[in-house]
Amino acid sequence: MFLNLKGNLRSLEQPVIMGIANFTEDSFFDGGQYNTIDELLKRVETLLEEGADIVDLGAVSTRPGAKDLDEKEEFNCIKLATKAIIKNFPDVLLSIDTWRASVAEMSIHEGAAMINDISGGTFDKNMIPTISKLKVPYCLMHTTTKPETMQQNTAYQNIMQSMLFFLGQQLHQLKTRGVNDIIIDPGFGFGKTLDQNYYLLNNLEAFFTFNLPVLVGISRKSMIYNLLKTTPQEALNGTTILNTIAVLKGAHILRVHDVKEAKEVVKMVRKMAN
Repeated sequence: MFLNLKGNLRSLEQPVIMGIANFTEDSFFDGGQYNTIDELLKRVETLLEEGADIVDLGAVSTRPGAKDLDEKEEFNCIKLATKAIIKNFPDVLLSIDTWRASVAEMSIHEGAAMINDISGGTFDKNMIPTISKLKVPYCLMHTTTKPETMQQNTAYQNIMQSMLFFLGQQLHQLKTRGVNDIIIDPGFGFGKTLDQNYYLLNNLEAFFTFNLPVLVGISRKSMIYNLLKTTPQEALNGTTILNTIAVLKGAHILRVHDVKEAKEVVKMVRKMAN
């Protein structure tokens, strides 16, 4: 499998590491740590030095219960951050974590390489047409509703059947519009209970049905620290364990806060396979 990132074909034969750069005060793990441009650039530098293949930039917290950021504020924030990152790291492959079409379009014009949409095209009716026009890779994630209310919507008759139906519907829309570079994200923690998250990870192979790359984003999430009765700050060991399971099950992309540890997971799992 390959991704076309700014004209370069990126092989997914070996799992790719996507490093998280949260330009927000409200993220569950690192909110407020990188809310100036200088702090953000230091974060991106660290991610790249540790071996991140892609940097995922977001300005809106998507933790459970988080409230929406005003569209204009997100637009201006992402524009400022994207310009600074591209200027300082011209070779970076930058993903933009947004569900708004206007932010997606602007960021690609400013030099970003792909869009990571937690809503799978459901929060903004213009997102899928915009991705079709931009011709960039698109990460299609499953969720129920916006972060503010998503944990109130975790009741499914059959969670896997429901998710595959949702993803299939959105894929049909994307492919009908000529979008080919699509990544599937099960959306761990988005409208799912702790037990549901572990069920999905244990059955990750079901998402390979679409013959598309699968992204796993479980870094320091509540499915780890709630189970272990700790905190996000103490969830690195649990994250590494679950990332190892994800790679063993065939995940193509790991979205993480801790790049060095994730790269070590990939290296060690590949060594075991050889």
